[in-house]
Amino acid sequence: MTKQLVVLDTWTVAPKHVVRAFLYMGLHRRSMRKVVGLSFWKLLGTGSGRTFTMRDANPKQWAVLTVWTNEADYKSFTNSKMFKAWKSIATVSAHAELEPLSTKGTWAGQTPFVPHDVTRWTGPTAALTRARIKPRWWISFWRSVPPVSIDLHNTPGLLATLGIGEAPVGLQGTFSIWQNTDAITQFASRQAPHQAVVARTHQTGWYAEELFARFKVLTMSGSLDGVDLDQVSADE
Repeated sequence: MTKQLVVLDTWTVAPKHVVRAFLYMGLHRRSMRKVVGLSFWKLLGTGSGRTFTMRDANPKQWAVLTVWTNEADYKSFTNSKMFKAWKSIATVSAHAELEPLSTKGTWAGQTPFVPHDVTRWTGPTAALTRARIKPRWWISFWRSVPPVSIDLHNTPGLLATLGIGEAPVGLQGTFSIWQNTDAITQFASRQAPHQAVVARTHQTGWYAEELFARFKVLTMSGSLDGVDLDQVSADE
């Protein structure tokens, strides 16, 4: 089994480049389909993730999630016109290289992340959640989010978090970085607000599709959620 390299790159652009960023999100989809060595990708909008409604959205910050089986192909991608175009309009960026630890569910009908080494990992850990919410449950889902978000931001061990989405509503997710897997487990399995939402998910069937994944954080740099990832790496 080939080891995967999963990469999240984010760019925060100056206000004068917001329109250009919107254009890139549309124009670069065709370019992404032609990238050599890319097994899965998503161009993503971002937000605070505090309510998963339009008011969370951050039109100045954008992201691309990519999955590779060859690190050299990713390095070539960073020299592409598309990647350089984003860098040229970014005032702040973040970069995280990851390796899948565990995964459950699908994304757009695919299973994009394949764990290679499932031995216990004690280092920095990332978590990604993504769901396609059934339209009739949007309001009910939105009402359930704030208590979980507040609890998330107050959970010890959380280093940084970001709301992500393929569309302003209905296709929602979160990306977060934690000190270790124990910190994630504390939030996911033992915090009352999150457990309440999990229970309601099973009862109501909010999601048409869902995915949960954890990753080893191999390297991280830049600034995410106002957090200096270079400093976090130095402290680990």
